[in-house]
Amino acid sequence: MARRRITGFSNPTVKALRALREKKHRRRERRFLAEGLRLLTDARENGRIPETLVMAEGRDPHPLIDALEQAVERLGGEVIEVPVEILAKITGKDNPQAVVGAFAEWGTTLAALDRSAAPIWLVAQALRDPGNLGTMLRTGDAVGAGGLILIDDCADPFSVEAVRASMGAVFTQAIVQTRWEGFVPWLRNGPGQLVAASLRDAVPYRGAPYEAPCFVMVGNESQGLPEDYEAACDLRVTMPMRGRADSLNAAVAAAVLAYEVLASLDS
Repeated sequence: MARRRITGFSNPTVKALRALREKKHRRRERRFLAEGLRLLTDARENGRIPETLVMAEGRDPHPLIDALEQAVERLGGEVIEVPVEILAKITGKDNPQAVVGAFAEWGTTLAALDRSAAPIWLVAQALRDPGNLGTMLRTGDAVGAGGLILIDDCADPFSVEAVRASMGAVFTQAIVQTRWEGFVPWLRNGPGQLVAASLRDAVPYRGAPYEAPCFVMVGNESQGLPEDYEAACDLRVTMPMRGRADSLNAAVAAAVLAYEVLASLDS
């Protein structure tokens, strides 16, 4: 399939791609944007190929861009070439990277997860910041987690901000979106230890009795976990605050705790 060249800002394809920056359009179309050669290469290497590949005119040649173009064409996708100004319009950035991909969204269900596939899983409840969500995906990839389970009303894992913050981990981690009332029965129907940072009847996070598969849960950035959610945990741990701050950022807390769990399970 030959590349298609678009030069008009009012072109329907440009408008449709630009609209994917907004949540309501992503939800309707079940598609999202990812920008940059590194992100798109991570996607390709993990079997995720964009349905539409948009490339800037005058870009420097690169074998990884060629590989992306070939992969898209092989699967019947569309390759578009546009002036940099139009790429900036699509991405909302003054200095866009040379390539952008529009991907079909994916996800999985709790029932489809193999909890024995990894010793650690990350869980976020009502996480509202897409940057935090993307950071948790990145942490999950770093510690070898099986995936990220999003409980209740969380930020969109396929938003531009979350995808960018994930540094490609959105393409490596299983993502489940569910509700608390569905998560707990699923968890209790098999092996799995639910752990959360807490001040209620908590033990020090260092040396705590972690067990695999361990589900590390953090709550909303401003309110934390609801009390009944904490009460349902198998283990509550506390991390020392030696300065004026009374808590860590939610994504940072998840990372600190995940690495402690990893060290414990590996010892």
